[in-house]
Amino acid sequence: MGAAMTTSAMAADLPTAPYLPLDMAQKAANAAIQQCKADGFNVSVAIVARSGETKVLLKADGSGPHTVGSSTGKAFTSASMGRPTMGLAMFLKDHRELDGLRDMDSRLVILGGGLPIKINGALVGGIGVGGAPGGDKDEKCAKVGLAAIGAE
Repeated sequence: MGAAMTTSAMAADLPTAPYLPLDMAQKAANAAIQQCKADGFNVSVAIVARSGETKVLLKADGSGPHTVGSSTGKAFTSASMGRPTMGLAMFLKDHRELDGLRDMDSRLVILGGGLPIKINGALVGGIGVGGAPGGDKDEKCAKVGLAAIGAE
């Protein structure tokens, strides 16, 4: 075969990675915002890719200006850490020696309402909901978004 490889032989060796398609991200965000609306909450819903970049951001009529940052931060945190933000908040409450984690990246928002998006076992992004009166209510809406796309 020699030292030179053909282009197609090199391409065959490249790794592939699963990703969250835009249509699935939109479907999850719509389902989450509709659930919160049905529950009487004006929220923002953000979906980020595994890289943390925002794919979808929906802001309900009447939602506060802070909800954009909180939903995006919760989604980023879940995608980055691969875990729910509510669980992370509780973990840090019980492990004060790790409080520095909050300052590790200015995009982290460690409040309930963010969930990782896993499809077929692969972490492909995060969903964040902000604006309901409590992280548990935000998380309920996020879970509906995940269910709408068959995410774990």
